[in-house]
Order: sequence, then structure tokens, then C-alpha cells
Amino acid sequence: MPVARHVSVTGRVQGVFFRDWVREEAEAIGVSGWVRNCPDGRVEAHVEGDEAAVDAMIAKLHRGPPSAKVEDVHLWEVEPFDFDGFEVRH
Repeated sequence: MPVARHVSVTGRVQGVFFRDWVREEAEAIGVSGWVRNCPDGRVEAHVEGDEAAVDAMIAKLHRGPPSAKVEDVHLWEVEPFDFDGFEVRH
């Protein structure tokens, strides 16, 4: 049974290749969804898949890529949308 989480990440997460890193990590883990920058400096993502894979992706979002500085991560349980793959949204 797939699960889905909406994730909001704050800190130094824009201009540091965060979205491309998220897409690469999501594809490696096998989750689907999307990631985008927000006007207020946050990065938002929708992550869905099996629970263990979603949890693994969320753990990675708490760390971020080496060039980022993640300050906080907020999660909401949401309904899966059955996305095909993982995309960077603009």
C-alpha cells in the first residue's frame, strides 16, 4: 500500500542544486512525486511510494546535499497521486 508525504524544507536550500539532488535521490530510492522551489525560500516536495522508501527519502531530506544547510523539515500525510517517476517543477 503506497503512502505519500508533502514535505517542506527550510534553510539554505535554493541555489545549491537541491532540487536536482532530490530528483536523483528519489530515482535511486524508487519513490515518485515532485520537488519545487517556493517564493519564500523553502523547497516543497511530494514523495510517494512504499513506506520504507518514503521514510528513507525523508531521512535524506533532513540532511540535504553537501552544499545545502537544512534547518527544518515539516511533513504532512497526503493521499498518493500515483505519479509516474519524479520531476522537478518550476
